[in-house]
Amino acid sequence: MKFAEHLGAHITPEWRKQYIQYEEMKAMLYAAVEQAPSQEVVEEEVTQRYFASFDEKFFTYCDKELTKINTFYAEKLAEATRKFATLKSEMEESEKSSVAKKKVHRRKLMDLKLAFSEFYLSLILLQNYQNLNFTGFRKILKKHDKLMRNNTGARWREEFVESSHFHTNKDIDKLISETETTVTSELEGGDRQKAMKRLRVPPLGDKHSPWTTFKVGLFAGAFLVLFFAVILSAVFHSAKESDIAKKNFDVIVRLYRGPLLFILFLFLMGINVYGWRSSGVNHVLIFELDPRNHLSEQDLFELATIFGVLWTLSILCFLYAENLNVDPFVMPVFLVGIMIVFMLNPTKTLKYGARSWSLKVVFRIFSAPLFYVGFADFWLADQMNSLSQALKDFQFLICYYISGIIDGEWSGPTAGTCSDSGWW
Repeated sequence: MKFAEHLGAHITPEWRKQYIQYEEMKAMLYAAVEQAPSQEVVEEEVTQRYFASFDEKFFTYCDKELTKINTFYAEKLAEATRKFATLKSEMEESEKSSVAKKKVHRRKLMDLKLAFSEFYLSLILLQNYQNLNFTGFRKILKKHDKLMRNNTGARWREEFVESSHFHTNKDIDKLISETETTVTSELEGGDRQKAMKRLRVPPLGDKHSPWTTFKVGLFAGAFLVLFFAVILSAVFHSAKESDIAKKNFDVIVRLYRGPLLFILFLFLMGINVYGWRSSGVNHVLIFELDPRNHLSEQDLFELATIFGVLWTLSILCFLYAENLNVDPFVMPVFLVGIMIVFMLNPTKTLKYGARSWSLKVVFRIFSAPLFYVGFADFWLADQMNSLSQALKDFQFLICYYISGIIDGEWSGPTAGTCSDSGWW
């Protein structure tokens, strides 16, 4: 992987402008070489003056970047030092109150573990910032010397970069070591393995699983094929063999439209996450997600395509129900049942962390007067307003099947009956 791609994949999004502007500096070098006067046309002295003028401009830019990085690193390091002192102070206060209020102490202990875990992640990000910028200077100055055919870049690096504050300062390493020691001895009872598991930092790069990519492609292709099969079956399937001719078409549309809208919502959420990540918006921080375990855009695309395949299979089974000797109206409720079981599955499988987070947010939305709500709760509540049609279709589905059970047949209720305000 080229360094420009490596840098783009490993930067902390909200610090994007504080990193070395590697791409811009590389563009400056290539532009200088392309615009240089030809040695065959002009004298060598003219060419030397041109490159000397460019070097002055280039190293002025390098100095500006170095100053920016040194300043930002010093600010973040001072902030981290203050934060560490505050956390240690809170931990000491918690230990003093442990005898009087055990329940409060237990809750405070869990909060401290979470706080130290987040703080440790911020330290690793700062250490990563330190390493990436030094590597960036080393790479760009080496490229300078290669293109300009001199060693000015190497000498500038030795004189300024290798002696700069952000590179020579090792306080960040000490803070990381002290944090590991504190969490191990004070919060995890001396169990270093347990402490390091809690402090585990996820890969800092945008690493997508090849297996997930394969599944997204597989299910997306399957969905498209099945979707065309649904259209062809609906158009050319004999009206005598299809229940669509016997039932109210509006009923069938409403039974399947709600699940489709939720599937489309998942897919569009994947596009949103991709857009946020590409634009440097740290949605993990904004929505207070677990930085060690959250869904990527590929995970969302995978869920959307899997449910899309199930949706199309359900419609095909509905259309060919008579050939399969089953009641066609079992299919919509079976589809919704699978989606509900997936969401409420209590086992720690099938995106458990994401499902748990979503259910907690939904709970806080419906119990807003009683519990503290955050940005994620407001945001999801706003999205649910946009999904009002899907929620009404879900209400219609409940009405339809309850009415069918009461009447003893699915042909009893109509779209008008279940759309009545009495069912809300």
